[in-house]
Amino acid sequence: MKITTDLYLGDCKEELKNLSDNSVDLIFTSPPYADQRKSTYGGIHPDKYVKWFLPIAEQLFRVLKPSGTFVLNIKERVLNGERSTYVMELILEMKKQGWLWTEEYIWHKKNSYPGKWPNRFRDSWERLIQFNKNKKFNMYQEEVMVPMGDWAKTRLKNLNDTDKKRDESKVGSGFGKNISNWLERDMAYPTNVLHLATECNNKNHSAAFPEGLPEWFIKLFTKQGDTVLDPFMGSGTTNFVANRMKRNSIGIEIVKEYYEMVKNELNPVELYLLEPKLKYEKTQPERRIGIR
Repeated sequence: MKITTDLYLGDCKEELKNLSDNSVDLIFTSPPYADQRKSTYGGIHPDKYVKWFLPIAEQLFRVLKPSGTFVLNIKERVLNGERSTYVMELILEMKKQGWLWTEEYIWHKKNSYPGKWPNRFRDSWERLIQFNKNKKFNMYQEEVMVPMGDWAKTRLKNLNDTDKKRDESKVGSGFGKNISNWLERDMAYPTNVLHLATECNNKNHSAAFPEGLPEWFIKLFTKQGDTVLDPFMGSGTTNFVANRMKRNSIGIEIVKEYYEMVKNELNPVELYLLEPKLKYEKTQPERRIGIR
């Protein structure tokens, strides 16, 4: 399988113009949050954040396939004891561009240090907001299923009559359940809360997320051979993971130091193919790294 990785050095608002329309299957990224990473990215004031991001979102809309998904990792800033509203404002303005706000996932940072301020406690979560161009998009839910767990032993032990039939939703959502269907299952679909530790080993970037974060969404929204884009590449976590998972990837980074680091460290991935006789054959994929 041919695996390609294209790296661009520059402002993503401009570099995205080099990409073709409808060419990307998944956009997974975490842009600088408002007024943070000032020494690296300059910082964007909360009042100017939406205006700054909308031209980028317009380009992302253009390059994303109709069947693709955009996952935005972002978090409000707290200023003078009050949370900013720029994330909510951004969602509303992106909807005007044509984006569908399809879902919101929560990343629970299960190893966060405790702490408090006069009017709040330390955050241990971040948002991952899902946008799409269409209501129908590629989604491979079976790829992220999880073991049923011990809860099933007690929850499914004594079922009543309601549990054994489809119980229609009381709020008119159209969803119902038949709990007895889960009796013989080993795997279940996950919730929209991801429990992952923060990245502690990557000292080359001040805001690196764990590999498990892009990996989960790459599994959910792409298949092998698809293309993953990170327009705020940073230390290249999304690109490294996509490469390992046999997806093509594109990374854009404005800071030359990070760009050079990823370019030098992104080596060809060795693939392990399972042979019919249950022997592993180590092979080297045909692969291209395009540096711009």
